Amino acid sequence: MRGSRDLQDRPATPAACPSPVVTPELQELEVRAATIRHRLYPSTSASSEMAETNGTESHVTVQKRTHYSPPWADVSIIGIAGSSGSGKSTLSHAIVRKLNLPWVVILSMDSFYNPLTPEQSKKAFANEFDFDSPEAIDFNVLVDCLRDLKAGKRAEIPIYSFSKHQRMENTTTIYSPHVIILEGIFALHDPRIIDLLDMRIFCEADADTCLSRRVLRDVKERGRDVEGIMKQWFTFVKPNFEKFVEPQRKVADIIVPRGIENRVAMAMVVQYIERKLIEKSTHHRAALTQLELAAASEPLSDRVVVLEQTPQLRGMSTIIQDIDTSGEDFIFYFDRLACLLIEQALNNVHFEEKTIATPQGYKYNGLVAKGNVSAVLVLRGGAAFETALKRVVPDMRTGRVLIQSNVRTGEPELHYLKLPDDIDEHEAVLLIDTQMASGGAALMAVQVLVDHGVAQEKIVLACYAAGRLGVHRLAKVFPGITIVLCNMLADIEDRWVEKRYFRC
Repeated sequence: MRGSRDLQDRPATPAACPSPVVTPELQELEVRAATIRHRLYPSTSASSEMAETNGTESHVTVQKRTHYSPPWADVSIIGIAGSSGSGKSTLSHAIVRKLNLPWVVILSMDSFYNPLTPEQSKKAFANEFDFDSPEAIDFNVLVDCLRDLKAGKRAEIPIYSFSKHQRMENTTTIYSPHVIILEGIFALHDPRIIDLLDMRIFCEADADTCLSRRVLRDVKERGRDVEGIMKQWFTFVKPNFEKFVEPQRKVADIIVPRGIENRVAMAMVVQYIERKLIEKSTHHRAALTQLELAAASEPLSDRVVVLEQTPQLRGMSTIIQDIDTSGEDFIFYFDRLACLLIEQALNNVHFEEKTIATPQGYKYNGLVAKGNVSAVLVLRGGAAFETALKRVVPDMRTGRVLIQSNVRTGEPELHYLKLPDDIDEHEAVLLIDTQMASGGAALMAVQVLVDHGVAQEKIVLACYAAGRLGVHRLAKVFPGITIVLCNMLADIEDRWVEKRYFRC
């Protein structure tokens, strides 16, 4: 990279001077530099590299710079393999307990068994079906889920019932983990999975210990009988361990004997995860700062709407901002302002004419939204808009998202998420919060909606007050969204509205 940049920064060679000699060493250096650039920025095309060489900046490069990547966009995946009963699940849960963080998720390969045909199901109930062979695992679905999670997308994890020996119709949704622990006997078997792993672990335990653990687990958790467990162990489990499971030791980064009892190995894994989380946090905060600097000189987007400052609006804002206003008056006037904000936000929804016949025989011509309109409240400030939402659109479907700033680093963190079903098919989605300061939480909230399939043009952010810098940053990263405000502030201020509204 340094050699390539030095060549680029040199002045052009005059026409009278001979062209520089391209040596094999120089060609090798250029190839290595291009390879590094491609690995660091895989989405950048060859044309953008040519544009950089010519001293110009391509549209792809600009988009890369203004793109917002949440902490879960490049999730770290740790694979834990080993024999059945070797302590993989116990080690995984011990790591999670040690970290005590909500965004470290355990993904068990037991959920990815292939659906059984009637003949296979009959064999399974007779303990004659081989569940310890790689053919029993649906690796294609597993790889797709891991790739989606690695890219920061939502993944639907299947649920497998061992008592019924069948995959269930419902699924479990996983979204926004920072670290995933993949545990299963074949976690290090498929090369596609190995390429996605950041750390590979192999658990070892004595064969008798593994057998006793399997008997206890299958009897207690899977409704099996001891005779069937012993039959499967000697018919399938033990031969397949020597054939498929044990060779995975060769690709492991760490081999953990004695499982949870090996505190040294557990400490190594925990320290690795903690270091990864610190790196993600540092990069995320640096990216937010870079976006702030890039947006400072940008003009205000034409998709930012500020309510007309009528005498009524100015009067209500004055009452709200008066420290001597009583709690009852504050709630009363804020609800009125919130209704005006929501009504303005609904102006971005497409409507169609509809005629309704009344019981008295009269006809009323009105408007109705072309599709469903939902609202997502950014807790806790967004909850102050619930009364206004019920007044304006009584039957509006609502969701919740809780984003809080870390008290030590100031980094926004996603703690809770509950969205309406089929939100990606709705005509419009209102994202509601009382205040927006630097825009970090708003960036994350919009990214959550985008990751769930909501187009930017369908998102309307309604906010009572927002800092100009936060609005610039949000509009630069997501130019398609509409922002509706009551007040635009020149600087950042503390979140005081929700404290006075909820009186705490």
